[in-house]
Amino acid sequence: MSDVDVNDPCRGCALVSGSLRPVGGVLARSAGLVLHGLAGPSPLPGWVVLTSVRHARALYDLDEEAARELGPFAARVMRAQREVLGAEHAYAFAIGDVLRHFHLHLVPRYRDTPARLWGRGAFDAAPGDFRPDEELEAAARALAATL
Repeated sequence: MSDVDVNDPCRGCALVSGSLRPVGGVLARSAGLVLHGLAGPSPLPGWVVLTSVRHARALYDLDEEAARELGPFAARVMRAQREVLGAEHAYAFAIGDVLRHFHLHLVPRYRDTPARLWGRGAFDAAPGDFRPDEELEAAARALAATL
């Protein structure tokens, strides 16, 4: 996917405005941030993304309110991934090389997650790894109900 595909128009802005609905939809909002499902296929139920409401290139461009809320909000979500979804661990990734709108991936890891999908490897999942939309929706609903 090229930069133009997700940045013109901005996919992050479309997600937070509701004009683009990812699997799971918008799960929660807090102080300049929106929690939503992954906008694409996922190998891991409960993989969600915190995206800034205001268009900001990266963490360093967040306004003070969103920056202050980011850590506590991410921690609440990651605890829910463990407690509600049964994840053994959860990762947080803010890379920003493709989509130039701040977003933080919160990626759960389960007991049966293949080692090749641990950590950054989750981004390299093959089509055969992707979970059905119904399973992803159910995990998103469970997280939303808890948050």
